[in-house]
Amino acid sequence: MAFDRLTPDDKLNQRKQINLRHRERHSREAKKMLRTLPIASPSSLTVSTYNKTSLPSQSSLKLSPFCVNNDGGNNISYCYSTSRRLALFQLGAAIPQSHFFGAKALKLLRAEGSTIEASTSGNMAPTSNTVTEQNVLDWVKSDKRRMLHVVYRVGDLDKTIKFYTECLGMKLLRKRDIPEDRYTNAFLGYGPEDSHFVVELTYNYGVDKYDIGTGFGHFGIAVEDVAKTVDLVKAKGGKVTREPGPVKGGNTVIAFIEDPDGYKFELLERGPTPEPLCQVMLRVGDLDRAINFYKKAFGMELLRKRDNPDYKYTIAVMGYGPEDKNAVLELTYNHGVTEYDKGNGYAQIAIGTDDVYKTAEAIKLSGGKITREPGPLPGINTKITACLDPDGWKSVFVDNLDFLKELE
Repeated sequence: MAFDRLTPDDKLNQRKQINLRHRERHSREAKKMLRTLPIASPSSLTVSTYNKTSLPSQSSLKLSPFCVNNDGGNNISYCYSTSRRLALFQLGAAIPQSHFFGAKALKLLRAEGSTIEASTSGNMAPTSNTVTEQNVLDWVKSDKRRMLHVVYRVGDLDKTIKFYTECLGMKLLRKRDIPEDRYTNAFLGYGPEDSHFVVELTYNYGVDKYDIGTGFGHFGIAVEDVAKTVDLVKAKGGKVTREPGPVKGGNTVIAFIEDPDGYKFELLERGPTPEPLCQVMLRVGDLDRAINFYKKAFGMELLRKRDNPDYKYTIAVMGYGPEDKNAVLELTYNHGVTEYDKGNGYAQIAIGTDDVYKTAEAIKLSGGKITREPGPLPGINTKITACLDPDGWKSVFVDNLDFLKELE
């Protein structure tokens, strides 16, 4: 019967029969193919992460997403099968690479600037534009980092400023009052903030006393004549808790004093130095754990380590350069003591970085806890991220360029 002589109903029935035969044939082919497919392990599924602002389109990828994970931040993860047709089958199946490219082929599929390599195992692995753990940790080592300031709370701002300027020779660099949040900051040090480590004093309206706790140790200040500085402190009514003399087991002359709030300062006798405010000492419960964390997450170097078994303590000096020219972090482990009371006086150290987002990833990968996700501060748009180390000590990382703009 000629097709053009069929009635409309006959034509419709014939089309239905043709479509049915096509579907049956494709179904048989699909089942035959499926029987040859191995069950994929979770590792054989590809997960590619893209920033929301540069998500590749599905049409440009020529791949079919079969799962989407949103981490609630800036990234969305897509799992891709190796072909659109595979999406018709079960998610646990993967087609070996040889089905597509031959046993010896290595095919690079390019999508929106990302390169995905199909290996002989059948897995699709991102090889560029994807942040890997090793990439992040290697980046930390080359990041331009510097200790910017140390933050702590005081009960009488004017009294503390007077003590630091008259007894310790610091300069008041700047002061800012935030009445809507009922606090005032004062920045003091021995040189400009863009090149020196400084103290950031915080006065909260109406609070005149803080608990320093047992975890915070002291700040270190390098002076040319310890005895002379101690005499000045005494003359101004300051408190001296250790008279000048050589450190136990060494030759360096030191002394200890306290500021009006009870924060301890170690005076170390040294020649002229570009960084007189040279040290922050904190106590930790596991020294090796702390050293590894600050090396891996913060990119600090272990400058020296000293064990003093007679007095049952060990110290590790960490920093971004020689301790006679840079501020350093001195970690102290008292043998057998794993926990300390941190009080509510000492707050944190601020460190400069070129990228707060990568910094946060490195901290997470190194076992630290992010307490403030990376991003700009309201009002001033300075990008920061905050974290806790394994002992619970807080640090804040500040974008280098934003910090310089803030100083302007």
